[in-house]
Amino acid sequence: MKILIAMSGGVDSSVVALLMKNKGFDCQGILMKLFDGEDEPACCTKKDIEDARSVADKLSIPFTVVNMAEGFKENVIDKFIYAYENGATPNPCIDCNRHMKFERLFEEGVKIGCDRVATGHYARIEYNNETKRYILKKALDETKDQSYVLYSLTQEQLSRAIFPLGEMTKDEARQIASDAGFINSDKDDSQDICFVKNEMYYDFIERTQGRKYPEGDFVTVDGKALGKHKGIIRYTVGQRKGLGIAYTSPLYVVKVDPDENKVILGSNEDLFTDTLTAKNINLISVPEIKEPMRVTAKVRYRHTAQPATVTQLDNDTIKVVFDEPQRAITKGQSVVLYDGDIVVGGGIIQ
Repeated sequence: MKILIAMSGGVDSSVVALLMKNKGFDCQGILMKLFDGEDEPACCTKKDIEDARSVADKLSIPFTVVNMAEGFKENVIDKFIYAYENGATPNPCIDCNRHMKFERLFEEGVKIGCDRVATGHYARIEYNNETKRYILKKALDETKDQSYVLYSLTQEQLSRAIFPLGEMTKDEARQIASDAGFINSDKDDSQDICFVKNEMYYDFIERTQGRKYPEGDFVTVDGKALGKHKGIIRYTVGQRKGLGIAYTSPLYVVKVDPDENKVILGSNEDLFTDTLTAKNINLISVPEIKEPMRVTAKVRYRHTAQPATVTQLDNDTIKVVFDEPQRAITKGQSVVLYDGDIVVGGGIIQ
């Protein structure tokens, strides 16, 4: 069987290449070059390419670099900017996994006759013989678990993806890389937003768009004007720092209103709610949610999953009601549903 190895120059994907090679698979290494131009991002740099090529050479497997900058800009960067311009807070890693790593990368694999694609994600894939569905599960090492950012994977994609690191810890992966003599065995993990380097995300947006975003009003939840904000892209729900507002009690961003160009401020208590709706849903463990289902749910990557009940409203919408109100549920982020360590599915919070 021929396996496409998604290599980033990091330690995780390098260990994946080693594990697949040691299992006797015909391996082909590939690195997605996601950026053009003079500004070097925080990923797929020249150093990353050199490190990936060094590992591939050490393992005697073919290695290629494929330029996917245009697709990355359209499917990840442009969506990132659009979300902030419209009062939402995006998760670009989810869009990258959905549109690049498990669409474009799979397409490249088909071109060169690869049956499967192996990546360095910390998650597990199994097949349920009773339901006849592939299921996505949390990694055994929950401190490195990436199932949250993988909830958009389809049944077809799960049938062809391989996550060799799902059963091990990061320390074990580093030890394997060190024992193999890989040049990148002690390399730091990549940062969350790979295309924003050495600047704030809103500075990146303004520089990319070539414009400043207009000032508008800070208002309280009951409509009282408190001053001027510096452009809605600079504010996210739950934010306290950087508001520049003197008030009798601590203020937090409760909502960003792009239509009125307003940022609504309130108390910490104003941030709590027990209900959300989400669209653009993808279900994994079940084809549909026919009746209210008990789950645990995460509303952001670092959120601890909380008990909730989910109801499917239509083909593309779910409603989630938490047992207890949750803080700063944010438009544009994803809610991901779990049944134990199994990913039920998820969607984008509206």
